[in-house]
This record gives sequence, structure tokens and C-alpha cells, in this order.
Amino acid sequence: MSPVRVDSTVHTYDIICFGDEVPGVLALVCGAREYYRQTKQYPRTLLLFKGNSKSGIGGHLVRGGLSYLDRSAVPSAIRQSRRLDTFGDPPAIYKEFLQKSGVALIALDPAKADAALRQMLSEVGADIIGDIEIKSVIKEGQKIAGIKLTNDETYLGKQFIDSTVNAELAQAAGVKKLKGFETFGLPNSELAVTLVFETQGLSIDKLKNVEYQYLKRFTKVADTEAQKWLNSAAGEDRARADELRKDLVDSQGNLKTMYVGQDYIDVRSKALSIAYHAFRGTPLSFESSSAILDNGNVAILSGGRLSWNALLFGVNADQAEALARAKAKPTPEMLKEMLFVKKWFESIGASQVKPAEELYIRHAGNIVGAVDPLSGSEMLSGGVPDSQALGTFGYHFDIRGGIKGLDTRAATKGFNNLAFNPPLFNIGFQHALVKSVPNLAVISPASGFVGYASSAGRIVEFNCGVGQGVGIAAGMAIAQQRNLADTSNTQVRTILAQTGRLPQIYGTSNVLLASQLGDFENQMIA
Repeated sequence: MSPVRVDSTVHTYDIICFGDEVPGVLALVCGAREYYRQTKQYPRTLLLFKGNSKSGIGGHLVRGGLSYLDRSAVPSAIRQSRRLDTFGDPPAIYKEFLQKSGVALIALDPAKADAALRQMLSEVGADIIGDIEIKSVIKEGQKIAGIKLTNDETYLGKQFIDSTVNAELAQAAGVKKLKGFETFGLPNSELAVTLVFETQGLSIDKLKNVEYQYLKRFTKVADTEAQKWLNSAAGEDRARADELRKDLVDSQGNLKTMYVGQDYIDVRSKALSIAYHAFRGTPLSFESSSAILDNGNVAILSGGRLSWNALLFGVNADQAEALARAKAKPTPEMLKEMLFVKKWFESIGASQVKPAEELYIRHAGNIVGAVDPLSGSEMLSGGVPDSQALGTFGYHFDIRGGIKGLDTRAATKGFNNLAFNPPLFNIGFQHALVKSVPNLAVISPASGFVGYASSAGRIVEFNCGVGQGVGIAAGMAIAQQRNLADTSNTQVRTILAQTGRLPQIYGTSNVLLASQLGDFENQMIA
């Protein structure tokens, strides 16, 4: 007797977003709203992701606890001439998200972000399913027709958004992805990952005082005990110790004390890092340690909580991909390091030290075959033309923790100065669309970035601008029965303008620097 075959359950949707990173969630919301604007009914939308929804929706900003938001950097002259706020004129959907999450400037409370995203999803009637794994992707010609999960449920859709850091849906659909920084000829190199943690009971005044005492002692050569600690953190390397000591003062000779803002703290020196590594007995360097406590970006949250983006773990490209696929869970080694961090922070006054549930993975490769790939030199040229621009974003090429082998490879190509000005560039979304899969967009650090572009393009605020564009394009595509790849920046810009959501446009072109970076990017791939 043949076994009875039970068909999997099939569910049908209009737009499916895989991955719950904030830009993807907001893209889904924008797509549903645009379809509603055109048809007066909401489409069937679904958010599918691997993480545990009980721990919150919002990817690395929520379950990864990354409360210190990287905001757009706009030169003061442009801000003054255009009467812009500190962070310029952000995408409308991002402004709405920040306002609903109660963000003053920089600090995002994960619980409030989760509540805001759930509210926005519920308003458009989106379904939410977490704890899933892709078994396979169903294709219909070039297009994705649906996603089959390991639990044998199948979800069919018309337009698909992938907001995962490793473009996992795109990979499952057969899109080629470059590993690590293969865009630089460095396929094994990858940016460090972070385990964010929250401290409680450590007041800002106490923290400032602890840092000040360390700064005074580490810069006082006659303080033999403090110099012993500094030498230990330098791996007993005298030149490195001198370098660390010199970096504790600014060019005016003043101690680099932390800067405390309205809802954030910028730790400008490595004094706390040196003290931690001396306690830990490991060198403050990725050359010799797998984990370092870096200068902290600290978000000030309610109830005496401080959220620290500071603990970095060195990973290669394969490890970053594996971590992303394994729900971004910290490894046992990482949790062991966290125990030392906990102990040290308790020793300086914290009553509680709690790591996030998931890692903040900065980057895990880039897709190939975007409709219009985006390079660092194009960013320095000002991004897409003003006539196509959906917004403007500014940020430095941020390679926190470094890219292993970049300096050496650059030097062999004749490039010794890798300091490029921060670009201020106009936002489009064609780098997120995929030629070979016309109903798919990848909105994440894994989009179609080339060369240096992913280091600025990986930032959430920028990707929310891209996501707003993709979402509107998806809503249009369903209403007009076509594909995402058939929509242009200009069509979306027109809708933003018509609906009063088009921000000011102020991308700036630096022709000389763009040309130099273009040469560098091309040489690095050669």
C-alpha cells in the first residue's frame, strides 16, 4: 500500500517580506499603504522571519538591542543654508518610526521600537510569522512564486522583499552573492560583529568619573601600576603602548573625555577599553584577540539603563554567513567573553549587565546583478540625479573593526591613503532590485553595493529611505500587475511629491574624490 501523501498548506499573499530588519518592515508597510492609496483596499501582506517574534520584531535594532542609532551626517553649512535639523531631512517613513518609538535624537528603546512596528503592521493588516526556515524557493520562470518552509507550509506571493543581512531569500532564489569583501578582492574578510549589552545602576556621573580617573592615570608615566595595565592591554608591545597612551589626549593636549549628549554618550578614548583588557588579560587588538571592547557608542535609555555598542568579535566571511543563518545567536565563546564584561562593569558600579539575544552583524557579502549597482565613488558623486532622488543621506565609509587585508592589498595597488571624505548622496532604490529575479528587492547591507559603498550603505536610516522607495514600487507593481524591476526612481519620486512626503534633496558631488575612489575601487577588484 502506498503512503498517503499529505499536501502542504498553501497560503497566498501579495507582498512577502523575508527578514524583520526595520527597513524591510517599513517597506512592507509602505507597500500596503501605497496599494491602499491606489485601490482603497489593503493588499495581503506577510512578514516572515527566522527570529523569535516573542522577543520582538525589528531585527538587530530590537532583538540585537542596537539602541544607538547611526544618523545621517549633514555638514553644518548645508544645514544652515537649507534650515535643516541636526540630521537633515530624513525619509518620511523613518521619521514616523522614530516618532512612534519615542526617539529624541539617537537612543531607540527596543521595546518601544517593537511596539511601534507592530502597530504599523497591524494598521495595514499584515500577518507576522517568526521562527521559520526556508526549505526552498518556488520559481515561475525568472520570478519567485513562493517560499516553501521546513514545516512544509508554502507561502505564495507577487512581490518579495529580502531584508536579511546575508540576502538569504535572494540566495535561495539562485541570486549570486559575493562573500565578505569580495567587492575588494577580499572574499574571506568581513566586518566584526557586536554583542550589544545593557547596564543598569551605573550612573552617567559615575561612568564619567571612572573614565576620568583612568585617563589621568594612563597618561601619567610615573604611575607604575597604571602603566603596567596599559602595557598589558598593549600586549607588552612598547610601540603599541605609546600609541594607546598618545591617543588618550587630543591635538590640544586635553584628555579625551566622553561626550554626553541628550540621549547618548560618545566615548572618545580607549581608557575604559585599556582598563577592561588589562583586567581580562588580553591585548586590545584584533591581531592578537578574538574579542575587543572598543570605544562605546552608548544610548541612554529610561530607568538608568545604558545600551553599549562596544564589544566586537572578529569574524571571517564564512563565520558571518553562518551566524546570520543561525538566527544571529551569539556563540558559547562570545557568551564566555560577555561574563568577563559583566564582571568588569559590575566592578565599576553596574548592578546589572545584560547581553542582547542576538548579534549585530554589520555585513555578510553582497548580491551580484543589481539593476543599477551602487559604488562608493557614485556616493561621492552625490548618488542618483536630483530629478530621481527620494531623499539624501550622509555617512562616513564606516569599516568598524577594520577589513582584514585591505591596507596591504591597497598598498600593493599603490594606494596608501584610504581616508575618503564622508559622502552626502541622493537615495534611489535600483541597487536593491535584481535583474535576474524581477519581483525581488534586497534592502540590506547585502544589496548591490560595489567597493566601499556597503560601509555607508549598510546603515539603517539609509536603508529605510531605500525601503520606502521599494515599498511604494511594490504597491504600484501589484496595483498595475507588473514587476518591481519595472518601476523607476522617478515614478516613486512623483508619488512622494504628490503625497507631500518628498524630503529636501541636497546630495553633493565631489568630482575629484569620486574619481580617486573610483580608481581605487576598480583597481581593488582587478
